[in-house]
Amino acid sequence: MQLTSPESLIFWTTIIFIVFFILLAKFAWKPILGAVKSREESINNALASAEAARREMQNLTADNERILQEARMERDALLKEAREMKEQIIADSKKEAQEQGLKMIEQAKNAIQVEKNAAMADLKSQVSSLSLEIAEKLLKEELSNKDSQAKLVEKMLGDVKLN
Repeated sequence: MQLTSPESLIFWTTIIFIVFFILLAKFAWKPILGAVKSREESINNALASAEAARREMQNLTADNERILQEARMERDALLKEAREMKEQIIADSKKEAQEQGLKMIEQAKNAIQVEKNAAMADLKSQVSSLSLEIAEKLLKEELSNKDSQAKLVEKMLGDVKLN
């Protein structure tokens, strides 16, 4: 058999392949399978981690939505309470202003009545003093001469007898 013939090349190629395969199986096959297996495990772990992260993200999203909904409800409650307080303050202020206005009107009426009474009393006093002055002047005039005095005394005595 010649080494350069095509049949011998097939033979030697087959022998080299078998030797190479045996060497691979003995030295390289286990590390390659170990590397592939470890790579497969790391990929499976990464997939499991990604799935867990996705579930956690869904849970966080649901929690965030719930917290947002609670915050909206609390905000709405606070706004409603603030509106009610505003309306109550406005109503109280209106009521207080109305009461103060009525009180001021009543005080003004009382002051007007007091001033009116004082003016009436002063007017009565002035009228009575004027009446007295007029009566005094009339009496002085009437009683200034003796004949008038005598007539007045006789008239008064006549009035007394009749009563």
